[in-house]
Amino acid sequence: MKYPEGVTGKLVSLVPVWVLMLCAGCTSTTVDEFRQGETGIASNETVVILGRRQVSSYETSADFVECVGDRIAQGANGLSVVPEQEFLDAMFPWFEPRTAPLRTQDLARLMTEEQVALTMRGFGIRYIIWLDGFTETIDRSGSISCTVAPGGAGCFGFGSWEDDASFSARIWDVNNYNAVGTISTDATGQSYVPAIVIPIPLIARVEANACQRLGDQLKSFVLGS
Repeated sequence: MKYPEGVTGKLVSLVPVWVLMLCAGCTSTTVDEFRQGETGIASNETVVILGRRQVSSYETSADFVECVGDRIAQGANGLSVVPEQEFLDAMFPWFEPRTAPLRTQDLARLMTEEQVALTMRGFGIRYIIWLDGFTETIDRSGSISCTVAPGGAGCFGFGSWEDDASFSARIWDVNNYNAVGTISTDATGQSYVPAIVIPIPLIARVEANACQRLGDQLKSFVLGS
């Protein structure tokens, strides 16, 4: 079983597993919203969610982009979402990392291309939502050692680490080429791996929580509620 690299340090006393299960299930999530314009969407209009991938040090996860899209499409008031890859394929090469518009002014210039305008209208896109961010491990401690002996094999020890998922969403209104708002979310949580013979990973679902909270806030924002 693979654990985060660098899980080393002083061995700590093992805590009852049921206590760790409660702790590992807890994450702290904050959401901030900044509105710059009025929003609303008609039944025949759609949104597309795209991950920013211009930064050389990281790429916004396609899985996270898909997760947020699935979240805002759920429920009776779910939005119609164009899948990211379908949109990128249809818009090639205008929305590739090196050519994608970075500002709303760039989008306005891009829409003067006849093929871009036709494809955008064909999808019925009202809002482009740009996601930017990543999840990182910010603290590790503990150690786990495993041995194999004639009488059997086993592991003993304790490891833990903290994950931080930080993402932001910028919403562009395609009708008037304006940025109408920004929503950011940050989720942190502690994960544990106690080991008495068998390692038992207790993982904090920080990225899943960030997806859920960001998706719900985006849906509310676009609907104008």
